Amino acid sequence: MKKFATWNVNSLAVRLPQVLDWLAAHPVDALVLQETKLTDDKFPTMEIGEAGYQVQWFGQKTYNGVALISRERADGVVKNITGFADEQARVIAGTVGGVRVIGGYFPNGQAPDSDKFTYKMNWLNGLRGWLVEEMKQHEQLVLMGDFNIAPEDRDVYDPVAWAGQIHCTPQEREHFQQLLALGLTDAFRLFEQPAKSWSWWDYRNLAFRKNQGLRIDHILVSEALKGRVTACEIDKLPRKNERPSDHAPVIVTIDG
Repeated sequence: MKKFATWNVNSLAVRLPQVLDWLAAHPVDALVLQETKLTDDKFPTMEIGEAGYQVQWFGQKTYNGVALISRERADGVVKNITGFADEQARVIAGTVGGVRVIGGYFPNGQAPDSDKFTYKMNWLNGLRGWLVEEMKQHEQLVLMGDFNIAPEDRDVYDPVAWAGQIHCTPQEREHFQQLLALGLTDAFRLFEQPAKSWSWWDYRNLAFRKNQGLRIDHILVSEALKGRVTACEIDKLPRKNERPSDHAPVIVTIDG
């Protein structure tokens, strides 16, 4: 049995103790982090190593930043999308125990009429083209991270208010469908899930207390893994921490 997880920690400098506590309670095979917000020289390799994990990281000052924490050493590590010029640290990939693990911090996009939205569309095109090649080389593959896309209305606490807004635009949802069309499956939707299952809640307006959130953190699995997925869940508990991330971890369990 293997377990893989994703978590946008919204500053690893602030939330390293929470990550270490979470790993102690959930000894996953691999955890991808987003928004570490640390330059490479500041990354807490020693603390993660002392917890019994290996780590690969790709940082950037103030913004973005991703990491791949794993029990076994990750091989064939790639940082960012091959063939897509990008100054932002958004993607890290490595092979862990025979599974290609790709962790991504997808661009937010800000607003549908902004330059950042154009960047998001271009980035998603670049990601998809690169994934085609990755999937040719790696039959067993998981794509995890903060996608900044709520794929369907049931992934949004108020679909009417959010219609056409960032995370919920037809263009973003079409890109999500195009990722699935490559032969990937949303592991969370392989199972009956509780209604109003979110992975992100705004810090403002008591959104978590009111359970007003979005499901924008996802784990997609390749066809070779789909039939072996036995569970996929959102762990809301860390969102109750003091000084929490605004995102919750998502975990997938794979048989064999």
